[in-house]
Amino acid sequence: MFPHLSLFLGGASSGKSALAERFVRKQAAPHVYLATAQALDDEMRLKILKHRADRGGGWQTIEAPLDVAGALRKLPSGGAVLLDCATVWLSNHLLAEGNLSAETDDLVAALAACRAPVAIVSNEVGQGVVPDSALGRRFRDAQGRLNQRLAAEAGLVVFVTAGLPSVLKGAMPEGLA
Repeated sequence: MFPHLSLFLGGASSGKSALAERFVRKQAAPHVYLATAQALDDEMRLKILKHRADRGGGWQTIEAPLDVAGALRKLPSGGAVLLDCATVWLSNHLLAEGNLSAETDDLVAALAACRAPVAIVSNEVGQGVVPDSALGRRFRDAQGRLNQRLAAEAGLVVFVTAGLPSVLKGAMPEGLA
């Protein structure tokens, strides 16, 4: 049985997205990929293309760099959703000077009300050096608070390091690790 909400944490390029994709593929179709990244430069355009190629076909992609909650509310029941990623969503709101607390509350409420199970990918950014700018420290702290909120709601929380999953909460479905 898959939990209604699962959280896959890890550092950059840790393997968390690939694991979350495999997790969603084990659930009933349709598989919805809720994308938060924006192709604002060539590097990001290439990264998005690589992600699409790596995950292959069979995904319905919805681009929602800011309004993830609205996108979740519009989804029909059934299937499974991959939200990739909460970190980019948060930085989009931070750079847009949004109300992070209100946006987070709205996201958590939409996740709870979503009629399909959701797997969320998010970065753990608090294990490195202290950022040298006020914006960097604000982001790190906001990301930590967001991850705590998501983990509190999730039935499954997995931390991925070097492609190796460690279950922090719940139980990993068979055949996934």
